Amino acid sequence: MKRRDFLGKSSCGMAAFFAAQGLPRPVEGGPQQQQAPPPPPKRRKYKLEIEIYEARPDTWCHKKGDKFAYPQDIGKICPWLLASLHDFLRLLENGVTLPWKYEGTPYEKMIDPEGVTTEYVRCPDPTSNLVAKITRTAMP
Repeated sequence: MKRRDFLGKSSCGMAAFFAAQGLPRPVEGGPQQQQAPPPPPKRRKYKLEIEIYEARPDTWCHKKGDKFAYPQDIGKICPWLLASLHDFLRLLENGVTLPWKYEGTPYEKMIDPEGVTTEYVRCPDPTSNLVAKITRTAMP
């Protein structure tokens, strides 16, 4: 049997073809109707602020209480700390909420996807003892 005869004239051949491809069979009597995908949900906007939560008094880069707006002040943040913050900032600005809370520690988080959420990140510089607090606030 020729390939064209197998695929085109025989409903059995078409069924075998679609089964081999893992595709749904077309509806008898016409092409398969596809529904338009639903529109994507509107992306929420957030304000992100970084505050130096802990730091040694003699550290060279940031002092406890320093605050930075993200992304406006990104050039003012130490590259080591920024490298640690990067993934957390990307997740938080896209609406992700990390579930761990660090209950019973000084780093206990606030988690409110509809309001304010916090996250704590430690700088990898072993001499700084620096911890940054990221605060995400949902914008109206």
